[in-house]
Amino acid sequence: MLNLNDITVRLGGRVILDGATSRLPPRGRIGLIGRNGAGKSTLVRVIAGMLEADTGSVDMPRGARIGYIAQEAPGGPDSPFETVLAADLERAALMAESESCHEPHRLGDIHERLIAIDAHSAPSRAARILSGLGFDEEAQGRPLESFSGGWRMRVALAALLFSAPDLLLLDEPSNHLDLEAVLWLEDFLKTYPATILLVSHERDFLNNVVDHILHLTGGKLTLYPGGYDAFERLRAERQAQIASARAKQQAQREHLQEYIAKNSARASTAKQAQSRQKALAKLQPIAELIDDPSLSFDFPSPEELRPPLITLDMASVGYSDEPVLSRLNLRIDPDERMALLGRNGNGKTTLARLLAAQLTPMDGGMTASGKMRVGYFTQYQVEELDRGDTPFEHMTRLMKGATPGAVRGQLGRFGFSGQKATTEVGKLSGGERARLALALITRDAPHLLILDEPTNHLDVDAREALIQALNDYNGAVMIVSHDRHMLEMTADRLVLVDAGTAKDFDGSIEDYIAFVLAKDPGTARGGEAKGPVINKKDQRRAAAEARERSKMLRNSAGKAEAELARLTNALSAVDLAMFDPSVAEPSLANLAMSDLMKRRAETARQIEVAEAAWLEACEALEVAAA
Repeated sequence: MLNLNDITVRLGGRVILDGATSRLPPRGRIGLIGRNGAGKSTLVRVIAGMLEADTGSVDMPRGARIGYIAQEAPGGPDSPFETVLAADLERAALMAESESCHEPHRLGDIHERLIAIDAHSAPSRAARILSGLGFDEEAQGRPLESFSGGWRMRVALAALLFSAPDLLLLDEPSNHLDLEAVLWLEDFLKTYPATILLVSHERDFLNNVVDHILHLTGGKLTLYPGGYDAFERLRAERQAQIASARAKQQAQREHLQEYIAKNSARASTAKQAQSRQKALAKLQPIAELIDDPSLSFDFPSPEELRPPLITLDMASVGYSDEPVLSRLNLRIDPDERMALLGRNGNGKTTLARLLAAQLTPMDGGMTASGKMRVGYFTQYQVEELDRGDTPFEHMTRLMKGATPGAVRGQLGRFGFSGQKATTEVGKLSGGERARLALALITRDAPHLLILDEPTNHLDVDAREALIQALNDYNGAVMIVSHDRHMLEMTADRLVLVDAGTAKDFDGSIEDYIAFVLAKDPGTARGGEAKGPVINKKDQRRAAAEARERSKMLRNSAGKAEAELARLTNALSAVDLAMFDPSVAEPSLANLAMSDLMKRRAETARQIEVAEAAWLEACEALEVAAA
């Protein structure tokens, strides 16, 4: 269906795609993944014909229709329903022609073609797609100009799905969706009858939709069978193979260098040495595995406060004397790990703003600890960063009176060390700007972190780093996200915002998904959501204990790994002293060979012990994570 042949793209003097090549299976559902800035969107635009590659080609069957969402959200007086119907260009053209055509034979051809493309069912299909993406009957008839940019992008997605192209290109389609709409889109794509190329960083979404992963790294493409979890396993095996190959090559290089050094000056072996010199020159370095130190999230933990942090007692909150949420009875403790669930527009952001003290209750009571500090993250903060300023300048303005060292220390917690701290924000990637916003809101070690869709600009690896940082953080967390993996790994309390109020949902994320998809006949009717009967206090305590155990195990694994690295370096130093005392460390240079051999044997024994401890810690960590 789709062949990518040696595609190279240079933008701003930088190589983005470097001979990218892959053959994608017909009717495949392919997940295109890669780190932020790897070139995924560039590749999609090349395939869509919106960007011309410097070299290479894209081959697909003649006449194949490509569907891709433009960056601009649709607008104007037309309704979402009218916009979606108009996306089927052939149907729209035939319907318009049928109204003005008076030639009987042509009119017969038009109606025959309309029947062939199932035009009569188009209105119901358009309505179903819009409904799945969150538009009720009233919203489907409102003018587009009355919707926010995010909702208008949903209309663009609905129009693309309705047009049913032969190649469906989706670049992070869930960014403007809530969890409920993501679940609907997931089901829709599972049965899509043509080829899909999907850019996404949500592992659950990828696992449930795609049958191949196309990995873009270093400008190159590699196709893996299966979903994201299968890709992770295959990539780990590949990385182990690469590491082994690098180790073998390095040993071979050292052996050749040693032979050349010993034999170049001898007439009897000079030719052999020259031959080995040529062999050494031909050794192509094996690409080292990418380990990005900037994947860093480290939330400063606050001092302890007595519970509760916040209590709501029959509180109401809204705008312009119109309550959005009422009858709110919530208590948030210092160890809270809460996720807010519910469709966009139900009031999740309103509740978050109330807890962040950006809104005040219209009615009822709200008490909060006087010493509590709140860090509130939203996408608006990412978009409103001054693109001409640097991370250092942003942080300096907020940390009034702090020394440059303290400012750099807070930035360093989030990967902005060295030159990154003085790079203009406009030159940072979306993920880097999100990390900067998180660094800014946590500068004073907040007791409560409120995160509203924190993953939209983060790739899969960055999301995993964020999850680990949140689980290491000692304060309370309240999160709004459509990323199920993020919610499963960080939240042990679910609160459903629906029907004008917010109530605890007694169940897991899987229970909630069943509730949304109406697959569980035991789920509640109306506004209340009831799952399995679970003691929430015990559940939260168990989750907190699990996080603490996981943190201790990670610390143990880290210490064991550091000790193993130290001993390995010590062994290398002893080997160097035995081979060439003139360049040995001072503490080893004057030791006799017998002492060096004893030192080496003892260090090797310690390495075995340290390696066993490291393996034991890693296994314990894996068991705890399972």
